[in-house]
Amino acid sequence: MKIHFPNSAFLGNIDPFLKSIDASNPDCLEITFNNRWVSAHPLTLSMVASLGLSLRQRNARITCEPIVAPSRNYLIRMGLFDFLGQDPGATVTAREPAGRFIPLTNITDDRELSRFIQELAPLLHLDKHPEQADAIKYVVSELVRNVLEHASSSTGSVVCAQYFNKTNRVSIGVADAGAGILTTISKAHEVASDVEALKLALTPGVTGTTARPGGTEANAGAGLFFVKSIAKINREFFLIYSGNAAYKLKKTPAGKRIALFGEPDRDAHSMMQGLPYWQGTAVGIDIALGQTQSFQQLLAMIRDVYRLDSARDKMKTKLRRATFI
Repeated sequence: MKIHFPNSAFLGNIDPFLKSIDASNPDCLEITFNNRWVSAHPLTLSMVASLGLSLRQRNARITCEPIVAPSRNYLIRMGLFDFLGQDPGATVTAREPAGRFIPLTNITDDRELSRFIQELAPLLHLDKHPEQADAIKYVVSELVRNVLEHASSSTGSVVCAQYFNKTNRVSIGVADAGAGILTTISKAHEVASDVEALKLALTPGVTGTTARPGGTEANAGAGLFFVKSIAKINREFFLIYSGNAAYKLKKTPAGKRIALFGEPDRDAHSMMQGLPYWQGTAVGIDIALGQTQSFQQLLAMIRDVYRLDSARDKMKTKLRRATFI
């Protein structure tokens, strides 16, 4: 594979980055950089780090061209070259990251996840925003737990986060090199494509553990729907990429009334098809801090939509099963 870090790759303009990935040779990895400046969303870092872990486990070849851009120090401090097993050609003084970022972290079990969640709030100044702290903890917990429970990833999940003071926003990226959404959803549902699998994964009440509408007591199939809804209520971006497809939630414009929908097609979004194949799942989300709406109110809105859609799905099932004479 070949991956090039451009001068800018955030969720709003990430499409060219995804399309530029060369997946023709999955048994090796070649990394190149824009040598003037590299500005990357945590999603892109998590993706490359996860891929690096997977390839190193198979003793595959990884190469990185020398990077001379001033942003090299940032990539070093985030731990990217450690995950790739590469020498960046420089060292940096590891300063306290509190309030600015969370370096790339590999999580392989529930104990590591719990410890990571405990350390999350103080690292991102979330003591000033308790409602958003709960939302961010939920997002990370849900995305990583999905990997641990469903992805069959031998290298676990890779997560990192960045706080942007200018926009008062936290960006989070989580990636794995596991089975992917299509494989997971196909265990309980007939799915023909990665696009269809992504839509089902984002629909409340759909889970890869059962074909029953509404999921099971242990898995309601609403985790990704909750995460997407948190982004929507915050008027921010959300993206999920798996196989050869990616779904990106667009920002809700300021002043426009926010409504939550169980069907992902009803949200303003873009669906990218025919992308370079990504083995596993990658999710990125932006969360604005300082919003006035509390997390409990937000969850109440989400649960209302989930209950309505779950009840509607169950009614559809009853109608399909009914026999009219």
